[in-house]
Amino acid sequence: MLIVREAKPQDISVIANFQLAMAWETEKLELDPEVVPLGVEAAFADSSKGVYYVADLDGEIVGSLLTTFEWSDWRNGTVLWIQSVYVKPGHRRKGIYSQMYSYLREKVIKDSKLRGIRLYADVSNQKAHKVYEALGMSAEHYKTYEWMKE
Repeated sequence: MLIVREAKPQDISVIANFQLAMAWETEKLELDPEVVPLGVEAAFADSSKGVYYVADLDGEIVGSLLTTFEWSDWRNGTVLWIQSVYVKPGHRRKGIYSQMYSYLREKVIKDSKLRGIRLYADVSNQKAHKVYEALGMSAEHYKTYEWMKE
């Protein structure tokens, strides 16, 4: 049985390994395996940085994502940003991300301080775009730009 839940500290190493795999798989980016676990641990130490959620299938973590927070003065509330989405290859196309998204959507619906959900996906990740659109998300409104310090 699949259970979506807030991640626990004992999930840190699995989440960190998912992030290393996801960066390579989606962007051919080799992240520092010593830095990533520290970044995951930082969110557990300070939930204002973000909150991880996992998909637990009969005791095995098969997916994870991170939510971070954006204050919206237009909406007088917080928008959850979904980041760092990963589902293990053998468990893809089985509705795991959809269940994780539904869990978060219900959380937003029930909490008057939460106003919506946003995410970004690499422009080349067409499979992800199709999943997000099938869940009713739209990419029509904004384009994301970034500058990252090397």
